[in-house]
Amino acid sequence: MKKEANILIAEDNKEHLELIRENLLRAGVCNELLNFADGQEILNFLFDVDEGVEGEHNSHEYFLLLNLNLPKVVGVKVLEKIKQDTHLKKIPVIILTATDNQHTIEQCYNLGCSTYIVKPTERHDFENNIQKLGRFLSIVEATLIN
Repeated sequence: MKKEANILIAEDNKEHLELIRENLLRAGVCNELLNFADGQEILNFLFDVDEGVEGEHNSHEYFLLLNLNLPKVVGVKVLEKIKQDTHLKKIPVIILTATDNQHTIEQCYNLGCSTYIVKPTERHDFENNIQKLGRFLSIVEATLIN
């Protein structure tokens, strides 16, 4: 992954956010990490990108780590809105959530998520999974949004 690509993290649990940040760094991911505490925040950011309201976010590469259990706008709705947009649908969206319901997993894949990861309940397992995710992210390419 290019160093210019930003990793967007839509996660409202501060402990999980810190685990994600720490373990991405341990995996060698040095990209900018931007956190959004609820679904509305991530949508506001992304749709400013699409509309060019600020102009500063255009022509960037992004990955989104998306928790489904977000306040204000739930993650499935966030995913749906992103994948319905002509430009934003190119963003790789990795679902990272505690929700292991088979119907929800299928729904997210049908909407266009790149992968779906269920957060393990054990801290050590969660850390290992994030480090594996970080190693994966370090070798894939993001799509330019413009």
